[in-house]
Amino acid sequence: MSLELLSDEGYRMDGRKANELRRVRCNLGVFQQADGSAYIEQGNTKILAAVYGPHEPSQNFRSQVPHDNCLINCEYSQAAFSGVERKNRPRGDRKGQEMAAHIKQTFEASIQTTLYPRSQIDICLQVLQSDGSDYAVSVNAATLALIDAGITMKDYIIACSASLAKGVSLVDINHVEESVGCAELSAAVLPKLGRIVYTELNGKLHEDEMGQILEAVEAGCQDVFHVLEQHVREHVKDTAANFAVS
Repeated sequence: MSLELLSDEGYRMDGRKANELRRVRCNLGVFQQADGSAYIEQGNTKILAAVYGPHEPSQNFRSQVPHDNCLINCEYSQAAFSGVERKNRPRGDRKGQEMAAHIKQTFEASIQTTLYPRSQIDICLQVLQSDGSDYAVSVNAATLALIDAGITMKDYIIACSASLAKGVSLVDINHVEESVGCAELSAAVLPKLGRIVYTELNGKLHEDEMGQILEAVEAGCQDVFHVLEQHVREHVKDTAANFAVS
């Protein structure tokens, strides 16, 4: 399988080099009804994120909200047409619940929840098209939506994935690279602070390979960060210009 993933010349099946990200496109403020929203594409993985809050806790969560903190609620769903298998994965299925729990855990490490006591912040994610690294792209979409909502965070929170082929780390893996069954590491980092806040390993790695693939994921996160930060700067500049004109 490794021979198929990486050519002798060092190119992957989609033409990227081993450490090269898929093309990233994104927009902030795509939903007027939400407090913050974003749309992101990483390659053919396409995800919408909406943030609501901080607001008064809903009836279902009222008993769970601490008096000096806020509750992060995450909802994750995939459109029926999002994946290669074309399976309907409505909100609330097991895979969606697990993904929502991972994303909730990730953002609890970044959002300054003590600034919003006795309140709730909802992060809603919809996968429109799935082509690998769904967790990482979801985190990146949610980060942009939270920034659009003005939610205070310790830092950007950026995620990326990596795998190994021929002993070489492949960054930002797609569906084909996921499906061959090689070990896959996903991680989320605070890029300015240099902190890893979440990791998940699917598959088995030799202990000698763990450092290599983790280093690749961190480097990938930094590359994604620079791309998203530039998009945010441009969005803020455009928003300020439009406000000045109006």
